[in-house]
Amino acid sequence: MEQLLKDLGINKVNSGVYGGEWFSHPDGKVIKSINPTNGKEIANIQSADKHDYERVIQSSINAFIKWRIIPAPQRGDIIRQIGNELRLYKEMLGQLVSLEMGKIIAEGEGEVQEMIDVADFAVGLSRQLYGLTIASERPKHRMYEQWHPLGLVGVISAFNFPVSVWSWNAFIAIICGNSVVWKPSSKTPLCAIAVQNIINRVLERNSLQGLMNLIIGSGDSVGESLIQDKRVPLISATGSCYMGRHVGQVVAQRLGKSILELGGNNAIILMKDCDMDLAVRAILFGAVGTSGQRCTTTRRVIIEEEIINDFIIRLTSAYKQIKIGNPLDKQVLMGPLIDHKAVDTMMEAIDRIKIEGGKVLYGGNSLTDHEYKDGFFVEPTIILAHKEMKILQEEIFAPILYLIPFNGIEEAISIHNNVPQGLSSAMFTESLMNSEIFLSSEGSDCGIANINIGTSGAEIGGAFGGEKDTGGGRESGSDAWKGYMRRQTVTINWSKELPLSQGIQFG
Repeated sequence: MEQLLKDLGINKVNSGVYGGEWFSHPDGKVIKSINPTNGKEIANIQSADKHDYERVIQSSINAFIKWRIIPAPQRGDIIRQIGNELRLYKEMLGQLVSLEMGKIIAEGEGEVQEMIDVADFAVGLSRQLYGLTIASERPKHRMYEQWHPLGLVGVISAFNFPVSVWSWNAFIAIICGNSVVWKPSSKTPLCAIAVQNIINRVLERNSLQGLMNLIIGSGDSVGESLIQDKRVPLISATGSCYMGRHVGQVVAQRLGKSILELGGNNAIILMKDCDMDLAVRAILFGAVGTSGQRCTTTRRVIIEEEIINDFIIRLTSAYKQIKIGNPLDKQVLMGPLIDHKAVDTMMEAIDRIKIEGGKVLYGGNSLTDHEYKDGFFVEPTIILAHKEMKILQEEIFAPILYLIPFNGIEEAISIHNNVPQGLSSAMFTESLMNSEIFLSSEGSDCGIANINIGTSGAEIGGAFGGEKDTGGGRESGSDAWKGYMRRQTVTINWSKELPLSQGIQFG
């Protein structure tokens, strides 16, 4: 572990603030990075206070003034270089993600690969920031739209994807001509510091220090300063629905823009004509991957009564084969939760589930007698539920999977949509009619809808995000880049007359 940290530029005590240079002695509180596998301290981070924040923001503004006039394809080349640098550190950075966050090594390295993929996407996008040519109603007039950078983009990321979600925002924002300030989760600060060290190699080679900055600090001081700052026209925030409501309200009050990626309460509908083997594999990863700590985690399986008993036998058998332990062990399929609070939240939820009439079919316990007894391990849990349970309305960030029986596709979709969140959804069926109903306007109300694949593991080429309490934001692919720019409608008169629109005669 010591060599890994050294290679990624991590010390026993680290500065958590970069604004064109690492601040040697930030004035905020000390944050401890804890290994969730064994509960031991990995390193300390000196966080920022409001004075440090001001210096970082000014560095970002200065960088933006120069960056915005650089042609977009040249901006793309910087991201290309960053993608190549990440390729050199993929294995090491993936290990750090597993060490500090607790997701298994395949997922840790997969998260870094996602950063590389987003970089490749952004490079191509840098030559495709298109505006429309629009037919003018006035003779000898040309009308079109063009897109300009917003300025400084603030990115607030969560612990469960400590590096990749930042790249969804930062790489797109950069090729659009913005500068970026990143406030990562204080639960995974070392991952952010390691990424900043990696990208600094590219920024320094190109004399672009200050273009992509880092500020680790508490939500009460640094976070509030960022979302209230009128000099930051866009805040992209990933986190809980509670956090997102606060961010959205504060930013809207100052008429800023926000991209909100919040909670998910994702469901898969299993029709009786589904491929059961395919469904079990998808549900297993969707429910247990990242120990149930993904916004796209499968939390509900809405299953036709006719097949529920067969499904329970198959899924329980699969759960019994899950190896729990050190996420750096390649044989392990499920690592720890992020901290003690997450374990307590899950155990409290299990108690509430039982009170509301849910039946535990598998799991339901914390693993205090586990080989890694000082870590934050739990059993993946299967619950036989009924649709009236109030707890089904909540996103419990843990590996709890509810099985809810239904009769008829109308009831299935009603149960599916009857939650506040609307991120990811799926149906397993061999019926063209069922799948088309699910994908129609009377079907899934989520931002992501899949047929015969699970809720988790979205590709970067599609715009990622959801509806309702999920926040309505879109990141990464498709035309999500427009959220990081301002639209300008342009009209050029190349005649000697001054006709008005709508045929208005004046004077």
